[in-house]
Amino acid sequence: MTPASSDAAPDNERKVFVLDTNVLLHNPESLFMFADNEVVIPFVVIEELDAFKKQNDDVGRNARQVIRHLDSLRRKGKLSDGVRWNGHGGTVKIDFAVNDPPAALRNPTPDNRIISVAYQHMKRGDRTVFISKDINARIKSDALGIPTMDFEAQKVDADRLYTGYVTLNVDTALINQLYEEKQIPLSDIEPYLPRPEADPDAEQHAPAGKPQPIKLQANQFAMLHDNLDPSHTGLGRRLGETNHLIPVTAPRKSVFGIFARNVQQTMALDLLLDDEIRLVTLLGTAGSGKTLLALAAGLAKALNEQRYDRVLVARPIMPMGRDIGYLPGDVEDKLTAWMQPIFDNLTYLLSTRGAGSQHAESKTPEQRIKALIDSGQIVLEPLTYIRGRSIPNQFMIVDEAQNLTPHEVKTIASRVGEGTKLILTGDVRQIDNPYLDGSSNGLSYLVEAMKGVGIVGHVMLAKSERSELASLIADRL
Repeated sequence: MTPASSDAAPDNERKVFVLDTNVLLHNPESLFMFADNEVVIPFVVIEELDAFKKQNDDVGRNARQVIRHLDSLRRKGKLSDGVRWNGHGGTVKIDFAVNDPPAALRNPTPDNRIISVAYQHMKRGDRTVFISKDINARIKSDALGIPTMDFEAQKVDADRLYTGYVTLNVDTALINQLYEEKQIPLSDIEPYLPRPEADPDAEQHAPAGKPQPIKLQANQFAMLHDNLDPSHTGLGRRLGETNHLIPVTAPRKSVFGIFARNVQQTMALDLLLDDEIRLVTLLGTAGSGKTLLALAAGLAKALNEQRYDRVLVARPIMPMGRDIGYLPGDVEDKLTAWMQPIFDNLTYLLSTRGAGSQHAESKTPEQRIKALIDSGQIVLEPLTYIRGRSIPNQFMIVDEAQNLTPHEVKTIASRVGEGTKLILTGDVRQIDNPYLDGSSNGLSYLVEAMKGVGIVGHVMLAKSERSELASLIADRL
């Protein structure tokens, strides 16, 4: 929640923020995120919330939470007049559509009625801003001259999303030192770290003197390239929140039949196999191996090392919580259809080349998968049922996490019990949720919010390894 200022803003500086229904469904606390300004909820939004409140998913829960917030405010005064919520100047008000809207809005659709309220306030001379996560609604309101914005809270800069690694050109001796001494102090690589880009808006606040180099985040990787010999390279990782860089090498043995095919996959396996790291996020294009690597590491840890009780794999249905009863067949048939990408990866891992001797009695990968599911060593389930659970001592993988909101990611992560490792994978360029994008989805938000934490690691996988054709298409399209 944005903290309220100590004094109410003067009336001539206060803004009127008109909120679309999708903003409230995205984050129920958005009612209180506009400091000492006036938040206006069009009456039609209340009608839409009433329709959504019956849903047994996160959208329904958010609708009910907004209604509870409004009911609490109603006890403090008349919402039609505006009710203060922060003890200063912040107010929430329910408003009605104008009687004589502009010609473009006379078709009484919910969107037009909502935009009409913003238009009415603008015409009154209020400093009005219409807030919506619906691109089409933003286009319509902007065309009418209404200042319009997406809901910016919990958004990150998608163009500068944290990659989890940095590339450095260093002296030969530093690479040799890393592998000979097995660790080097961070101070030894600081001279090679890049300096932050100039920010004109921040110059007046910057301290005098030369800009300080960017610091390595906890568990961030450093790809070291020899200044004199391009073929001489090294790879290190800052060990948690310590002041040391440790060498990283690809596992000498396969991880459940899988070897890293590029340096980013080596980084990913290093994080996935480190039991001290409790949360790993993997971003990458289709075919970059993020889900396959996570499953391979989970099976190796749970089945071979018995470090975890089971591998739990979950995927969001779009939108999160939609009933899988829409699919034909019984529960097993529905689950199979919905989790088919996971089954494809498991089939590959449990084929003869990577199954391991303990599964030799099963003749086909499908039989091995069924045996592991029947024994409870692999659990596949919808995210719909994750709320309210506690999940201890499991290797938990959430696939397609780019389709989750920040609130949904928080809900999932808060289910993690003692001893559980949580992996979230996704591609922020393939988002199916109509109200999310590369900046506002929960996976991007989590990556930026958790970087620098000692038990968290992240890698952005840059190259498709599915096939030559898949890699070519990913690059060119």
